[in-house]
Amino acid sequence: MGKIIVAGIGPGSPEDMTPAVIDAVRDADAIVGYKYYFQFVEPYLPERCTCIDTGMKKERERAEQAFELAEGGRTVVVISSGDAGIYGMTPLVYEMRAARRSDVEIVSLPGISAFQKASSLLGAPLGHDLCLISLSDLMTPWEVIERRIKAAAVGDFVTAVYNPRSHERYWQLYRLQELMLQQRDAATPVGIVRQAGREEQRVELTTLGTLDPEQVDMFTVLLIGNSQTYVADGKMITPRGYYRQEQSEVSGVGQGIMIESFRTIERELRRQDWPLDHKWALLHAIHTTADFDMERILYTDEGAVETIYNKVASGQLKTIVTDVTMVLSGIRKGALKRLGIEAKCYLGDPRVEAMAAAEGVTRTQAGIRVAVEEHPDALFAFGNAPTALMELCTLVRRGKARPAGIIAAPVGFVHVRESKHMVKPFKDIPKIIVEGRKGGSNLAATLCNAILTFDDAEQLKPGRDV
Repeated sequence: MGKIIVAGIGPGSPEDMTPAVIDAVRDADAIVGYKYYFQFVEPYLPERCTCIDTGMKKERERAEQAFELAEGGRTVVVISSGDAGIYGMTPLVYEMRAARRSDVEIVSLPGISAFQKASSLLGAPLGHDLCLISLSDLMTPWEVIERRIKAAAVGDFVTAVYNPRSHERYWQLYRLQELMLQQRDAATPVGIVRQAGREEQRVELTTLGTLDPEQVDMFTVLLIGNSQTYVADGKMITPRGYYRQEQSEVSGVGQGIMIESFRTIERELRRQDWPLDHKWALLHAIHTTADFDMERILYTDEGAVETIYNKVASGQLKTIVTDVTMVLSGIRKGALKRLGIEAKCYLGDPRVEAMAAAEGVTRTQAGIRVAVEEHPDALFAFGNAPTALMELCTLVRRGKARPAGIIAAPVGFVHVRESKHMVKPFKDIPKIIVEGRKGGSNLAATLCNAILTFDDAEQLKPGRDV
C-alpha cells in the first residue's frame, strides 16, 4: 500500500516553498494537481515521476486518481497552492479515505498560505486576532457566509477574504463591504494583494470606504484591518498591544481602560463620519453617560471644539467658569495645570450670597454676574442651572460678556430647553450644547476635558491627566 502526501506549495515563488514539500516532490512516483501549479514544482520533479493534471473544479477527480495510484503501491503527492489544509485538498483527501475505507497512509505538509504571503508584503496586518472568509458560495450557502461576515465585523477581527470576485461572482464583495461598514470606520485600512509571490504580483493599500470591488479578481486576497489597524510609512500594521501595555504602565490602568472604552463606543456609533472635533466631544459625552442618545442630541458649532482648544493652546484662553462646583470638580486638574488654565466657580464667593439676596436672583445667576465682571472672555460651562445660562445670554446681549466658548448642558424640566435655545443665535461664539432636557455637571465637565485634550483626538487616545 502506498501513501498520499498532500502538500501546500505556497503562493508560487520558489523561496516560499518549504524544504519538506520539495523533498516530497523529489521522492514522488506521481504528482496530482491542477495543471497550472505544475510549473512551480517542475524544477524538483524526478525523471520517473508521472504528472497527472486536471482542470479547475476537478478536486474530486484529482483525489480519486491519487487514491487509485496510492492503493497500487505508489507514493503520490497531491499539490495545492498555499496551504493544502486551507481551502485546499487536504480535507477532501481525508473525507475520501473514510468513504473508500482505504488503508492508504495520508501525510499533510503545510505551506505558506496566500493570506500569510499577502501579510508579509503589506507589512504586519495580522498582528492580532484574525479570521479567513471565502466568498465562494459554490458549496457554502450565501446566508452562512453572510453570518460569518457579520460575526467577523462585530468581533473586530482582522479579516482575510479569499475568492473575493469572479466573472460570475460579481456582487458578493460589494455586500461584504456594506456589512463591514455597518461596524467599522470607512477609514479602516484594506490591503489588496494580487498574485502574491508571482511575477504578476500587485500590492495596494486602500480603505474600507474607498475599496473598489471592480479592481479585484479571483487571484486577489484582501486583508481588512480591525479598529486598531493603521498605515505607517506605506505599511499596514495591526498592533498586538506591546506598546499599549507599556503606555498603560506609564499612564496608569485608568487610561488603558478609557482607550478601550472609546474604541468600543466609536465602533457602535450609528454614524461613522462625524467631523473629528465633534466626534471627540461625542465620545466623551457617551463615555460619561453610557447614553448613545448623545449622538442625536449633542450639538456643536462647526469646529467649536478645535476653535476653543486653539485659544487654550495659544494662551488666549486662561479661565474656565462653571455654574456649580460639581462641574468644577470634574475638570481634570492635571490638564488645567499642564495648560496653565484656571477653573473657577463663584457660588462660594461672599459677593454672590449678598447679590442674590439683594437683587432677588438665584445664587447661580449671581455667580455668573460676578464671574463676568472678572472674566468676561472665559470659557463658560453649565451643567446644572438654566437660570445661570440665561443670565450669561443676557450679559452677552448687553455687551458685558465675550465668552471664548459656551458649554450648555444644564439639566432639568424648568427653562432648560429655553436656556439652550437662547444660546444658539450667538454665531460668533463657539458652542457645545446638549439639547433638550438632558445634561448634567458630569457632562459639562467631560466636555471641558474633551476641549483640553483635543490634541489627543487624532490618535483616539483619551485619558491624559486621568
